[in-house]
Amino acid sequence: MKTITLLVAGASLCLAGETRSWTQSDYSDFQKGNLKNLSIRSDGRLSLAPRTTEIYDSSTAYLWALARDSHGNLYTAGGPGAKLFRIPPNGRGEKIAEFDALEIHAIAVDSKDRVYAATAPDGKIYRVGSNGKTEEFYDPKQKYIWSLLCDPAGNLYVATGEQGEVHKVAPDGKGAVFFKTDETHARSIALDHQGNLIVGTEPGGLVIRVSPKGEGFVLYQMSKREVTALAVGPKDEIYAAALGSKTASPVVNSAPPAAAAPPGALRPAGQSAAQTVTPVTIPGGSDVYRLSATQAPEKLWTGAQDLVYALALDANDHLLIGSGNKGNLYRVETRSLYSTLVSFPVAQVTALLASKDGAIYAVTGNVGQVFRVGPGIEPEGTIESDVFDSGGFSTWGRLTAAGDLHGGKIVLSARSGNLDRPQQNWSPWSTPVVGPEGGQITAPSARFVQWKATLNAGAGNSSPVLDSVEAAYLRQNVTPSIDQIEITPANYKFPDPVAPLTASSPTLSLPPLGSTPAPRSNPVTGGLTITPSMSYSRGAIGVRWAASDENGDTLIYKVEIRGEKEQTWKLLRDKVREKYLSFDSAAFPDGEYRIRITASDSPSNTPENALATQEESDPFTIDNTPPQITKLAAKGNVIQWHAADALSIIRKGEYSLDGGEWTVVDPVTKLSDSQALDYSLKLNSLAPGEHTIAVRATDDFDNVAVEKLIL
Repeated sequence: MKTITLLVAGASLCLAGETRSWTQSDYSDFQKGNLKNLSIRSDGRLSLAPRTTEIYDSSTAYLWALARDSHGNLYTAGGPGAKLFRIPPNGRGEKIAEFDALEIHAIAVDSKDRVYAATAPDGKIYRVGSNGKTEEFYDPKQKYIWSLLCDPAGNLYVATGEQGEVHKVAPDGKGAVFFKTDETHARSIALDHQGNLIVGTEPGGLVIRVSPKGEGFVLYQMSKREVTALAVGPKDEIYAAALGSKTASPVVNSAPPAAAAPPGALRPAGQSAAQTVTPVTIPGGSDVYRLSATQAPEKLWTGAQDLVYALALDANDHLLIGSGNKGNLYRVETRSLYSTLVSFPVAQVTALLASKDGAIYAVTGNVGQVFRVGPGIEPEGTIESDVFDSGGFSTWGRLTAAGDLHGGKIVLSARSGNLDRPQQNWSPWSTPVVGPEGGQITAPSARFVQWKATLNAGAGNSSPVLDSVEAAYLRQNVTPSIDQIEITPANYKFPDPVAPLTASSPTLSLPPLGSTPAPRSNPVTGGLTITPSMSYSRGAIGVRWAASDENGDTLIYKVEIRGEKEQTWKLLRDKVREKYLSFDSAAFPDGEYRIRITASDSPSNTPENALATQEESDPFTIDNTPPQITKLAAKGNVIQWHAADALSIIRKGEYSLDGGEWTVVDPVTKLSDSQALDYSLKLNSLAPGEHTIAVRATDDFDNVAVEKLIL
């Protein structure tokens, strides 16, 4: 693989700090972009799409059927308006017949180039000669005709609903029920190479093989409700597409298969065809399976939002899938690999027909057009990425593309802006950067950026391949923020840090295997966000704070202290990694203090670009001096004393008689709410003899004073 590296850089810009990158490399990434003439493979490879040409516009809302005669004339039909169109090779299409009905659901061409068209509702089959002459050919007495198929002998098979019958009609127009499915609808039919008829049903989602004698055998029951399309491979492998949840309620009572039904079949009685061009939403998505005689049924493809209408095989026997409601044509290469070949400017791809020259013909719904796809590729294709939000004002750096040139060319450019979607107020696309040598463009610093890649074909109709695009960026530094500072309760201590800042090792958490990795960037390490538990430690005081950095830069902190009447801040600790700190208050005189926190993003930025901010705490008290107990005296059996503290409230008073347990005593006022309190204790029933009374006062900082009295 030849890797191409394209450099997109702003001139004379110093990319300091933590450079990050935005990478797009998988299917979902590229699918978000605006693609023109490009195919996306499921492993995240972009290449030039098959050359796609609109060859006919029917001016109808939907085309539902497609067939070709031996001269290469294409026939298509749909609705509203039961018109049959013919498109000659390299010629202009034209309407060749119109019937007294609302729509044509199915068409077929026999070996004599006679065209059969099935109308709806109250389905009838008409035969159209090469001169455009029409005649009613067969009436199956069924409301819906879903599919027509001619065998080599000229017999016409007719898939119908609402009785789920398949009719077989001889070339002379005489027919009868060939097989009854016991389902509501025989929805799709195909012939294998042994002459067996393959039938797909609704609502059971059955795939049935019917022998030439009319004997049926269920090959598989799909998990979806409606088998909308069938295709047979060169080794008689059967491809079956089914859609719709079996638990979903029907759209209309007694309606035909929901998602694949033409709009006329879905509408209630009395509603006009012109009112039904909006795509129908069906829950459950679609599955495509491969069934063979030698292997278990294999799910090849699934689309959670896609509604599969058509299957075909290309010249290399790769399965093609036509779907709605995004008008996508898929190609399945292996069980794990598929491509979105073409996204048509319509809602649905309703029928597909492969040509021996490698071309694929597709008809569409909403609006009804005919397209030729391939066999060559487009000479040029482009993708405009989705818009990337860097999260803040940023400088854009290198733009790197990886892929294979295959003799072609990949050109990159970029634009930026400060709105979340590209508008005229964004910058223009930069000068294109071509080739592995790179170049410089002007992409102004902004919050949002978008890249564009143009792929040009090489000699010999070869396509370059784009695997990934990576854009480097640097958010302009923003000053950190300290949102709150809190002094913790006295005499409790935070644990010591596990390791110093310089010993910290980065870690990386990987997403689940197979998922898209997050954009590569340095981790946001503004410090620990969870405060650890504190343990009792006499004289300790703690402080914790909330800090953040809009850039996600790593932050370190400096913690300082200053007394209320002091002018100079004293350093407690520098280069703190955590958002908390404890210190020994015994080293400071009692009094009022403040803490100042300085947060710096210097670990993530060069010295000239680093920014810092400071915040001060509210005043707090350091008090390591116990209260004073005075006026301790006895008057009879009443003991009185006074307790006072210079800085804090007396939280608790207690006494002990003769060395017994300490017992709480209420102050005279009953409230422990002051720095000075009086106590009065009455002792009743004292035994005769000497007694020792000890009294104790505790302030808010757990400082304790004890005095005693001998009675």
